[in-house]
Amino acid sequence: MSTMKAAVWTGTDQIGIAEVAVPEVPEGWALVRVAYNGICGTDLSIFHGKHPRAQHGLVPGHEMSGWVEKAAPSGPREGALVVVEPLISCGRCLPCTTGNAHVCNNLGLYGIDTAGGMAPYVALPPEVLHEVPTGVDPRTAALAEPLAVAVHAVDRSGMQRGDTVAVFGAGPIGLLTALVARHEGAGEVVVTEPSAWRRDVAAGLGFTVVPEGSTMTEVLHELTGGEGADTTFDSAAHPSVAAELTAATRVLGRIVVVGVYKQPVPLDLQAVCFKEQSVVGVRVYTTADVVRAIELIAGGELALERFPTKAFDLADVTAAFDAATSGQDALKVLVTPLPGKADA
Repeated sequence: MSTMKAAVWTGTDQIGIAEVAVPEVPEGWALVRVAYNGICGTDLSIFHGKHPRAQHGLVPGHEMSGWVEKAAPSGPREGALVVVEPLISCGRCLPCTTGNAHVCNNLGLYGIDTAGGMAPYVALPPEVLHEVPTGVDPRTAALAEPLAVAVHAVDRSGMQRGDTVAVFGAGPIGLLTALVARHEGAGEVVVTEPSAWRRDVAAGLGFTVVPEGSTMTEVLHELTGGEGADTTFDSAAHPSVAAELTAATRVLGRIVVVGVYKQPVPLDLQAVCFKEQSVVGVRVYTTADVVRAIELIAGGELALERFPTKAFDLADVTAAFDAATSGQDALKVLVTPLPGKADA
């Protein structure tokens, strides 16, 4: 087999199936047969022509699970189920040489800067492949990459057991962050979200949800006697959220910016000073975070079977991107090249 059908981004709001070459496997690399690939906000940015690095003709996708078709000399064995840590770092800059390659000065990703996983096969270096324990559903395994973001956010936050935690945004990252925070001992997790459907999902997962017509600050002040959240996660990256972060967070509280803002926005730095709040940025994850995410999935500790997903056949990739854009019916839209594994 020399060619395969893959999803190819051809222009703004244009993605379809094209015949492409099966990837050649560089020396020392592995060939992975893709099982599932999640669509995230970055993929939507590419789809809508707003990502600065993506080039027309790209095979997107970086939230991958699959099986090692051809093993590298090192790394997971042939036939192993793996998930991908899709970061591409230079290995030369200060962050890379001091153990922080996830914030490389020249960070790239498979599925953005080079071919990704919305195809039957992808070639990858063995160091980005993580074997998944036997018995894990490859569909659930595809959540490891976004879950690693949540693990990293909670780890960076300095959250303490018993904390009152605020989460702005009930998208995939927001609710995964809420799940990890609860698992790590948060006393109460409060979620705010403009979408009624996503609010219902958050409530179904057992979180306190800010009702329509109210604000996070109002609900938190009622719950905490006017103090605010101990730890606040901004997974929405919306200017209206940035404007509320300091008010929603207590004196000496911690604000964690998880979502990526598309442009600079105002933040009340006077309040940060007067309340001695800490503001922490988060970018992707470390290798340890990916390993921890796999452990959480394998252990069933987050009950991710309740996390709403919907799988589309690779041939229906346009419909998959439309569904992901709508943000309804599924928190995570997946694309699969496996016959008979789509939901519709």
